[in-house]
Amino acid sequence: MLELTINFAVALFIGALVGIEREKKKAEEDATSAFGGIRTFILFALTGAVSAWLSVQLKTIWIFVAASLIVAAFILVAYILQNRKSSAALGLTSETAGVVVFLLGGTTLFGYTEIAVALAIATTAALAYKKPLHSLVGKIYEDDIYAGLTLLFATFIVLPVLPNKTVDPWNAINPYKMWLLVIMISGLSLIGYVATRSLGTKIGTSLTGLFGGLVSSTAVTLAFSKQSHDAKENSKLMNILAAGLLIAWTVMFIRILIEIVVVNIALLRPLMVPMITMAVLAGVIAFIYYRWSSGQPSKTGTQNVPLTNPFSLISALKFALLFGIVQLLVKYVQQNFPSQGFYVVAALAGLTDVDAITLSMADYAKSGGEVKTAVSSITIAAVTNTLVKCGYVFMFGHGKIRTLVAIATVVILVGGGIALLFFV
Repeated sequence: MLELTINFAVALFIGALVGIEREKKKAEEDATSAFGGIRTFILFALTGAVSAWLSVQLKTIWIFVAASLIVAAFILVAYILQNRKSSAALGLTSETAGVVVFLLGGTTLFGYTEIAVALAIATTAALAYKKPLHSLVGKIYEDDIYAGLTLLFATFIVLPVLPNKTVDPWNAINPYKMWLLVIMISGLSLIGYVATRSLGTKIGTSLTGLFGGLVSSTAVTLAFSKQSHDAKENSKLMNILAAGLLIAWTVMFIRILIEIVVVNIALLRPLMVPMITMAVLAGVIAFIYYRWSSGQPSKTGTQNVPLTNPFSLISALKFALLFGIVQLLVKYVQQNFPSQGFYVVAALAGLTDVDAITLSMADYAKSGGEVKTAVSSITIAAVTNTLVKCGYVFMFGHGKIRTLVAIATVVILVGGGIALLFFV
């Protein structure tokens, strides 16, 4: 009995929650003839709950179906009568909300209380944030819709049908993982674009670099390098993009240490010196570039530089192809030239990714391998990866960002090299 009482109380709460929002909206718009207020929505929710409860008790869904048709008929009649009184075109927002509240009231008595409450909150939010939602839609361009649809197509239609296994004689190329990389690069480009448009160039770019670096600093590098073409000769925006890019690099060095803590914490102390050195240098230079963007006027004379959508599936595919070629090269060396040692393999592995070699060498040291070899291999991979990302900036970037990143790369690698030679 207690559970039943709680479910009916939840249904009433749902009706009141949506009803309060609709009542306030009527008062703000001075729409005395508008459809429904708090009492109407509470009754809708109660009708849904009672009809659902009767359907469960009598083991027939038709009671709830009949109640649904009656409520829909009432709402339709009210809408028709309201249109006859008003010469202005009326929307269906409140009427649709009434149907939703009725269904959510029934959902609570069918045993899905948590889902009903969550959907009620989402419904109320959608109703309350009318102006922000309309403003957001106004900022979306036609090209943005096409880009989003293309990314969804690549994610939910193409990806599931690709084989999640290697398809070449060297066991290096996995189509599923390759396409996942394409999606990640494209998605990061869109995230950076949306963040920049929504939060402003400086904040959006910095946050994208921070969170994107947790996933792939290489993908962030590629995405920001492509955006530099939109900046053209805008020195301010070049500084911002370079800062965001270096933030992602900083996160990469820290991510390596986190992986070491998880797999083999004994490597943390010797590896901290080169990784922290390179992370601090990358972070400091990123901060300097960020500050330069604050005090330096742009040549265009505008504070907000308009950006076009950077999404490009073709560019991401080219990068994935390059990744696949390097994967084949790494596998070939591992199988045919094992005498060259871990350092060569680490350098080659760093051409594409540092995570795989980091985890491999951590496991190697944990199994009794030499600690200095493991630390040096991981550092070499990080250095190689940094050089490769600098190369991507020169390949895909434009203008001043190449110089900014080249200077940062030299400083980071010199610092990392000194730390590796004298402190490891």
